[in-house]
Amino acid sequence: MRRDLVTLLILILLVPTLMCCQRNRGSEKGRMAVVISTLNNPWFVVLGESAASKAKELGYDAVIYDSQNNSAREAEHFDNIIAMGYDAILFNPTDADGSVGNVLRAREAGIPTFCMDREINSRDAAVTQLLSDNFTGCVKLGQHFVREMNQQGTYVEILGLVGDNNTWNRSRGFHSVVDEFPGLRMVAQQSADFDRNTAMEVMESMLQAHPDIDAVFAGNDAMALGAYQAVLAAGKTDQIKVFGFDGSDDALRSIDAGRLTATVMQFPVMMAEMSAVLADEYLDGKRDFDSRTPVEVILVTRDNVSEFLD
Repeated sequence: MRRDLVTLLILILLVPTLMCCQRNRGSEKGRMAVVISTLNNPWFVVLGESAASKAKELGYDAVIYDSQNNSAREAEHFDNIIAMGYDAILFNPTDADGSVGNVLRAREAGIPTFCMDREINSRDAAVTQLLSDNFTGCVKLGQHFVREMNQQGTYVEILGLVGDNNTWNRSRGFHSVVDEFPGLRMVAQQSADFDRNTAMEVMESMLQAHPDIDAVFAGNDAMALGAYQAVLAAGKTDQIKVFGFDGSDDALRSIDAGRLTATVMQFPVMMAEMSAVLADEYLDGKRDFDSRTPVEVILVTRDNVSEFLD
């Protein structure tokens, strides 16, 4: 009996040490997981690689996980990350509601999560969320849209993922301005999941139903570029103006070449690097974080695109 008690006490004393060793194996400071909604979009590739690079610069091992815009795949990633005892998660969610459970499971396992770019509908599940000011960005885009359209014409809207708050914050910001002008009329609105190829197919269908539209507002640049391909194939580039959101390199070059009309510049590198820094500060003991941190965005048109081209 005495031997059993001694063995039990030794195990109790060793467990925290073993967990510590488990968490910090592989590098001096430990490991960070970078979970990205999709790596099919170059914008998110920049976000993920910037987060991983900054984590490594701070002394951590870092691995990128691609959720492929699939909430089930994202849940599998979290299961593996929790089982492997990562120290922190830099997270770009697939679904504002559906991703909350994953973050809560990580928190219960003692792993803090830091959201980047995309929001989850919880104020305390993640340590903090760094988010572009999508609403204000699309207010600026809507104001430019009204000027470009001379306050009249018909247009279509291509939405991103319907479960993502960014989709609706951008749409609401745009419509908060454009809907004030009765001469501007939206004739169709459809989701393309933030995906370029899907947007091209959606735009092809919209053009068949509404061949005389004057413009398209897409919720990100990948969809704007996909829509432009459909407009180009239909021979309507002189008729239809295309507006996007993100400030991707492809979109900036397209604005400079006169193919796209405007976009809104986000700063994925800054958001990713800041998330890694905040995670490092948390692991060093800091606990005073704002639940959300808005990041300013900038309207980009032909007038100022040269400022953002390499």
